[in-house]
Amino acid sequence: QVQLVESGVGLVQAGGSLRLSCAASGIIVSIDTMGWYRQAPGKQRELVATITSGARTNYADSVKGRFTISRDNAKNTVYLQMNNLKPDDTAVYYCNADRVVYRRDSGSTRTGYDYWGQGTQVTVSS
Repeated sequence: QVQLVESGVGLVQAGGSLRLSCAASGIIVSIDTMGWYRQAPGKQRELVATITSGARTNYADSVKGRFTISRDNAKNTVYLQMNNLKPDDTAVYYCNADRVVYRRDSGSTRTGYDYWGQGTQVTVSS
């Protein structure tokens, strides 16, 4: 009943900027944590940034100072502003929503965990 849909342009030159967005669909009551993860070929998926419902943020050291995560609770959307991109940022980026409280057709609420977006290929050319 809850889905995450990512959008954004994923091809840029080194030093450029990109903005990714991810919107949760459904009748959302609350989302505890939203975040972005990425996976490069041959590597494990790693955390990029997270943001809580209280707007507390956490960033990987590799992106700190360059990336900014934000959210619009009214739109149930999380954003990732990526500045000064480097070739090492090339990866598939996935958005995540954890502990999502949503309303079912019956009117009752349920809690879901670890929803994932479809993934967006971000390629930074040198």
